[in-house]
Amino acid sequence: MVVAITGGTGFIGGRLVRRHLEAGDTVRVLTRRSPAASGLPDAVQQFQGDLRSGVKDHLPFVDGADVLYHCAAELDDESGMHAVHVEGTQHLLEAARGRVGRWVHLSSVGVYGRAPGGLIAEEAPLQPATTYERTKAESERLVMEAASLANMPFSILRPSKVFGPGMRPRDLFQLVSVIDRGMFFLIGKAGAIANYAHVDNVAEGLVRCGAFPQAKGRVYNLSDWRTLEEFVSIIARWLGRPAPTIWIPESFARALAWLASPIPGMPLTNSRITGLVNRTTYANARIERELGYRHVVAMEEGLRQMVDAWQSRSI
Repeated sequence: MVVAITGGTGFIGGRLVRRHLEAGDTVRVLTRRSPAASGLPDAVQQFQGDLRSGVKDHLPFVDGADVLYHCAAELDDESGMHAVHVEGTQHLLEAARGRVGRWVHLSSVGVYGRAPGGLIAEEAPLQPATTYERTKAESERLVMEAASLANMPFSILRPSKVFGPGMRPRDLFQLVSVIDRGMFFLIGKAGAIANYAHVDNVAEGLVRCGAFPQAKGRVYNLSDWRTLEEFVSIIARWLGRPAPTIWIPESFARALAWLASPIPGMPLTNSRITGLVNRTTYANARIERELGYRHVVAMEEGLRQMVDAWQSRSI
């Protein structure tokens, strides 16, 4: 089988590359880096290019691919999100028309926006609020529209926040650090939800989307979750620290965040508080029922890996 992967030098795409190489597949990767600087295994066929460039530049990359995984994303630079998620997707779709067997699109549960709580299934309305969320929702629309016009089979996977060893030191490492120092406190009422998806679980979901006939034309959520109390207690246990037990009202936490906002690098922000009081979960029932998906890495094991990774960085 021939697979083509955008974002193949990244956190999630790199897992896909390894999975398909281990299966004996021919793997192509589109990357802006030179072959010498990509860090990809020698067995990977590298195509140097930019998603934002013209359609013709991508034809050799997509031509004859049995599955194309579109995993490339811009996470930090808001000014570049439209160019990568929307314009880049449009260029790739035009190049792929009639040339690929199936398109597997990596999206995000962020397209649902900030839900009021409860269980969110794939039929829920999309209400993206941030630039990232809006451009990811627009990229989904482009895929569905192009697939309908060109009769191209597709699947869309929407994971929650992805974590695992090798991720950039973002919020989760900071959370581990705060818990290690005994400075974490719980906010608001008990029962807030932490939604995460281990990177190996996301790779598993993507592979199933690319392999199963039942996945054609379908959208799937993928998430694992624990109550926030359970989540931080697991981290504390792997750190050998007491579980956090201090609670403060949400209104007081937001007042603290406002007062501390001028301080650079302050971990307590209004957006993080919103995440810490979230009471929404995302349904996995469809991908489990239709594709036989099961988590390959449990939340507890994934968090142990993260603590180990954080401790190795701290030494």
